[in-house]
Amino acid sequence: MVRLQEETIRAEALVEEVRGDEDGAVALFLGTVRNHNAGRKVLYLEYLAYPGMAEAEMTRIEKTTIERFGVSGVAIVHRTGRLEIGETSVGVAVSSHHRGQAVDACRFVIDTLKKTVPVWKKEFFEGGAVWIEGAGTRPSR
Repeated sequence: MVRLQEETIRAEALVEEVRGDEDGAVALFLGTVRNHNAGRKVLYLEYLAYPGMAEAEMTRIEKTTIERFGVSGVAIVHRTGRLEIGETSVGVAVSSHHRGQAVDACRFVIDTLKKTVPVWKKEFFEGGAVWIEGAGTRPSR
């Protein structure tokens, strides 16, 4: 399951999406908006995405993870729009028979997502705003 959404990411829903009775482990990663970066006080973040391409790349990551790590399920959700301090921006859940597979696969998913999925983050701080990271060319807005 992969999805871009403006709504709040619910950890319990991610776990339920991937967990099966045959699984002995679910690894969960939640990326959250912090109140500082690079010595500046962050006020909020704004995420933009290229929906068709982002979801296609997230699906590719999901399939690759299942094949490479032999896990049972993968769920990837990324928020778009304005996010306040403390909100969850990205969630990854991975289920497997054993914890090592789940943890390794979960790390692979988030690390790959950050490098390849066309999602861009704009950080608003006291005195200005900057684009922080994302795959590909940043939007011009």
